[in-house]
Amino acid sequence: MKIQSSVLVHLGYGKYVRSDQVTAVIPVDEDRGPGRRTFVHMQGQTEPIVASRAEDTLIRDLVQEPREVIQSRQQQEILQDLLSELGNVNATVRRISRDEGGLDLERLERRIRQVLED
Repeated sequence: MKIQSSVLVHLGYGKYVRSDQVTAVIPVDEDRGPGRRTFVHMQGQTEPIVASRAEDTLIRDLVQEPREVIQSRQQQEILQDLLSELGNVNATVRRISRDEGGLDLERLERRIRQVLED
C-alpha cells in the first residue's frame, strides 16, 4: 500500500493533516475515548496530534483513493456504458423517443461525449 500524496486526511473535530506528512499512526492505549483514539505523528513535529478517529479508519484514508476519485471513475464508466448502448439504438426508436417522449438521444450522446472529453 502506498500513502496518497498531498491528500488532506480528516482527524476529527476540524483537524486535517496532509497524508504525505504522516510518519506514524498509533492507537491511544491509556485514556482512550471520544476525541482521543489515535496519535498521529507528523514529519517535523516532536509531539503527535491526537485524533478522534480510530487508527484503522485513518490508515484507510491515508492509503485509499478519495471517495470523490472513486465516484468520479465509476460515473465515467457508467457514462461510457451508456454511450455504447445508445450507439445501438436504431433511427426509428430514436425518432419515436424524441417525437413522442421528448428524449433526444443524439443530444444526450453529444453531452456525454463532451463530459467524457473534459
